[in-house]
Amino acid sequence: MTFKVDFKVRHYECDLQGIVNNSVYFNYLEHARHEFLFANGVDFALLAKQKVNLVVIRSEVDYKHSLVPEDEFYVSVEPERISRLKFAFKQAIVRKSDEKIMLQARVIGTSVNEKGRPFLPPEMDNLFKNCDLN
Repeated sequence: MTFKVDFKVRHYECDLQGIVNNSVYFNYLEHARHEFLFANGVDFALLAKQKVNLVVIRSEVDYKHSLVPEDEFYVSVEPERISRLKFAFKQAIVRKSDEKIMLQARVIGTSVNEKGRPFLPPEMDNLFKNCDLN
């Protein structure tokens, strides 16, 4: 299943070269992941209040092209189950005007309990149940 979130580049997200700063792309990716979780019944904030923290343990990002101010784009999110305790999100940033892929990413995560031990709460386990293990 592919999930998409729409965005538009704001001027302050760009650097002196007039392109989106590389660090801003991480914000886009994270926001899309949070929207994906919420749309699928996983409340990120509620989990944190319950001392369950979803954590990123690895990010792989391939920058293809640069976005500029006023570009409209979307971020796609596809869940992937890696193991009993690890999951990934395959993501892409795509400019709407020409459907050009600007960035591709794979963000790997897990969740930890209040003692910092990895485990997958039922909400996350259910979300990734239908995803194939690598």
